[in-house]
Amino acid sequence: MASHATLADALERTADLHPERDAVVYPRKDQYWTYAELDRKANRLANALADLGVEKGDRVSTMLFNGSEIVVAVYACTKLGAVFNPLNYRLPAGEVEYIVNDAESKVLLYEADTREAVDGARDDLETVEEYVYIDEGVPDGDLDFYDLLASASPERPGVPVAEDDPYAFIYTSGTTGRPKGVVHEHRNMMEHSLLCIAEMNLARSDVGLSALPLYHCAELHANLFPRVQVGATNVIHHEFDPVDVLDAIQTHDVSVFFAAPTAWNGVARTAAETDHDVSSLRLGLYGAAPMPKEVLDACMEHLCEEYVQAYGMTEIGPCGTFQSPEEQRTKQGSAGLPALNHQVRIVEPDADPDATVEQGAIGEILFTGPCTMREYWNRPEATADSLREADGREWYYTGDLGYRDEDGYLYVVDRKDDMIVSGGENVYPAEVEDVLFRHEDVVEAAVVGEDDAEWGQRVVAYVVGETGADALDAFCRESDDLADFKRPRAYYFVDELPKNPSGKVQKFRLRDDEADAGDVESIDVA
Repeated sequence: MASHATLADALERTADLHPERDAVVYPRKDQYWTYAELDRKANRLANALADLGVEKGDRVSTMLFNGSEIVVAVYACTKLGAVFNPLNYRLPAGEVEYIVNDAESKVLLYEADTREAVDGARDDLETVEEYVYIDEGVPDGDLDFYDLLASASPERPGVPVAEDDPYAFIYTSGTTGRPKGVVHEHRNMMEHSLLCIAEMNLARSDVGLSALPLYHCAELHANLFPRVQVGATNVIHHEFDPVDVLDAIQTHDVSVFFAAPTAWNGVARTAAETDHDVSSLRLGLYGAAPMPKEVLDACMEHLCEEYVQAYGMTEIGPCGTFQSPEEQRTKQGSAGLPALNHQVRIVEPDADPDATVEQGAIGEILFTGPCTMREYWNRPEATADSLREADGREWYYTGDLGYRDEDGYLYVVDRKDDMIVSGGENVYPAEVEDVLFRHEDVVEAAVVGEDDAEWGQRVVAYVVGETGADALDAFCRESDDLADFKRPRAYYFVDELPKNPSGKVQKFRLRDDEADAGDVESIDVA
């Protein structure tokens, strides 16, 4: 008999206890579903997928923007024991082909806005047997999502699903190259939901807004799943837009919202220029990077006063540490303390888990906890490299560099692969970026190392903003927080920085001249 710690159990418990509570609000299609309706629709899609030949363990991929459909899809998979595989809706055909073939998916759900990429990959998708389309004008030979819902049984499928069954393959968004499929189990996600519920003090009375991508674990695992578990309402927006976010807060009395600091910056700047009523917003959650002081100040002034930061990565849930509202000022720049039932170690890069460094020294960040992935799909060597046992625990090697202060708070310095060695000195890009971000005309900044015949590498900065190299160089020279050898020697002014779905800058694309960032103005300084 299946043990009861699955994501399907979480939805069914909420639907049983609070059937008439609003579960999904999707203004784009004027959909308002209660928890009882959401549960029945998930059953219907699960049964429809079963009728198409999807069995327990089979993979179901989605190429969907945010919407009610991706919510139904993920819960349908959990009821059937199928493995959910959400793809970034911005991927080109070649990357769609790579992921879907690697996951060996049997069914692919897509929509009008992703049709071009799916059509481009279709002839090379080796295992997909059925295509399901969620919009009007279903292509010949494909299936209509809403027809499937209407025709299938609303009863729960009789498939036993256990807590240690895989729930999803979430492909890493690639800050270092080809994505890998992270295998998460049901129990991992149930544990993770409890962490987020506790840290955000989530309640049934909350109304959450999902405007960041639901195909990404930050929005899906740290926001949607916990809200469903407590019976809160989920307002879904097709994609992120600052004005639309403010409209939603005002219209639907949104109380909790997640975004990366870059997106929070956009919402706060917009709120400063509009007269939206945001009084319902009680808590902001952010991740992907610390919140710069200037952005935090603007958010507190124009949006709400309390924020929680989560730090981690897809492989650990994603949340491994939290920084609470009362720590935003006193520990500004930190990633907070380890989450409940989690431990953190700082070790010499790539060394054994017991090769810890002295308190305050910089090393590689390791995590152990109940939400860590099972493995990388079909990547035994990568799995063995990232998960290593010590003291009866399995430790995940993050590839991030950081240190812990005297109070145990974690500070993330940078990616191990992003560290710059210039003239034999270690330069951590994040500390240079922090200084640049303080300049009033800098919207975004990313610092990388560039090959240099004399110094090995030189520090260069990619900047979004209305300013120039001379002004920024003078600003860096005047800073008390930046040694001269860390000062950028070249500035590249770009329209935007390449980012992955969670908002992290893809520095490998900057290093490899793949920024695709518009007109680049290169200016060297002495």
